[in-house]
Order: sequence, then C-alpha cells, then structure tokens
Amino acid sequence: MDGWGDSGHLNRCENERLDAGWVADRWVDPTSVLLAVDDSGRISVNPTGTGLSERTPSGSFESQRHFLLGISRGRAIFVEAAGSEPAAGLRELMPRVGEADREVAVAAVALINWHATSPHCGRCGALTDVTSAGLVRHCPACGRDRFPRSDPAIIVAIVDAEDRLLLGHQAVWPTGRMSILAGFVSAGESLEQAVHREVLEESGLQLSAVRYLGSQPWPFPRSLMLGFVARAAGSRIKVDGIEIEHARWFSRDDLTAAEAAEEVGLPGSASIAQRIIGHWRDGTLPAPEA
Repeated sequence: MDGWGDSGHLNRCENERLDAGWVADRWVDPTSVLLAVDDSGRISVNPTGTGLSERTPSGSFESQRHFLLGISRGRAIFVEAAGSEPAAGLRELMPRVGEADREVAVAAVALINWHATSPHCGRCGALTDVTSAGLVRHCPACGRDRFPRSDPAIIVAIVDAEDRLLLGHQAVWPTGRMSILAGFVSAGESLEQAVHREVLEESGLQLSAVRYLGSQPWPFPRSLMLGFVARAAGSRIKVDGIEIEHARWFSRDDLTAAEAAEEVGLPGSASIAQRIIGHWRDGTLPAPEA
C-alpha cells in the first residue's frame, strides 16, 4: 500500500551511539532537541501544539536519564522522563503533525515506557544500568543486556464475497464505536495463525485468504500493530460476547449512512485501523488473494 514501505525519517544511529564522545558532542550541538515525556505518556510540544518541542538540551548529559532517539531531519533528538508544558498525548498529537514528528513522538513515548517499566533484570532481578545512550539496559549482576521490546498484535480488515467490511464493537468501548478486529499474537504463533485464531474466536468466521498490508508502532504501552486483509469463507457472524459485543457487515453505503446518523464512530485518524478502513472505502485495499 502506498507509503507503507517507507524506510522512516529517524536514524537511530546504532553504531555511533556506542561512542560516548560522539553522543556528548550531539548533546551540546545547538541544533539538538530534548523532548520530555511525562508519567501519562504526554510529550512536550511547541506552544501551538502543532509540532514537537524545540527545546535545546542544557546542563550535563546524564546517561541514566537522557536517552538518544537518533537523528531526524539533521538534528539529534534526545528524550527524558519529565513533565513539561505544553504537552499532548499521542492520540491528539499524531493527526496534527507530519510523518517525521509522528515517528519521533512514538519512539520517544515507547522508549520512556520501556525504561519506566523494565528497570530490573528479568533473569536475576538486579537493577540494570542504561547503556548505548538509552537503547540497552545492562545487568551488572549477571552480565545480560536487555533491549526494548514490542508486543506484536494483528489487526485485520475482513471482507466477504460482496466486498462488505466486518466491524465489531468491544464491550469496553463507548456506544457506537466500531472498528476492525484485532488481538495479540500468542507465544509460538505466526502472524497468520494469530489472524485465523483471533477472527474465529471473536466473530466465528473462517477465513479463505489472508494478506499482510503493513504495520504501525502503537506504544499503548508497547504494541506493534500488524495490518492484514482477509477474505471470509462465509458470512454468518457469531461473536464471542466477551471481547466483541456485537458485529455486522457494512457496504460502503451502509457505513456512510451509519456515520451520518451518528450510529457508528470509527477509529481516529492516527490509527492503522482508520487507514485500512479508508483504503477499503476508496476501493484501494488490496485483495486478500495475492
């Protein structure tokens, strides 16, 4: 799909960050930026809220609390866990800013989340030290290095023989909110197996074809959403009644009418779900059959 194969704007400087002198030079570079992410995941923004903060690092670089994200648009981007005003949550910020700022913001929140939730070694329980300018936590007790982790989750647009789209409503969502189906990948499970399992569990549908589309990091708190389109082998829906409360098939006209009547609310524009639904509505979603 158009744009989903982009290499990205953020150079994470995997080799350069191993050089403490190089990192220190980036810290004092007047073009560098220091972002702040608070305990609720809100990130520092400019006064108008239309872009990320342009605050320059000051004081001494502290390796245990200042983390280098990488280089974006020629500038080194650092992040720290701290409150800042003005600030914005990712869901409100991402629709307002460009691709480069979205990539930096998601990386910043994800990295701060990881450091906040994983300070101890998962093997021996010792407190770990931050190394590699923020991308590694080293255990001095057992010598093990730990790296940021993402939890893979599939999200799938299911279409039937008439090219209708299945949308479901989770019990925990506000009335009227609907989206395509999603779920986490289980241990020892392939992505495709997860698609088949989750769809069967939540909707009772068997699938005849599955095709990968693209992905989106979603740090709530550390998910990686992997998008698919799938063809249902039938049309009879039987929701699980636990996670999915109800679901139905929509033609494009059905969905437009339901939105106009305020019967259905779709995911926000920052999400991969909205992007996939948008491609289906435009007729540009690839067919599940490769």
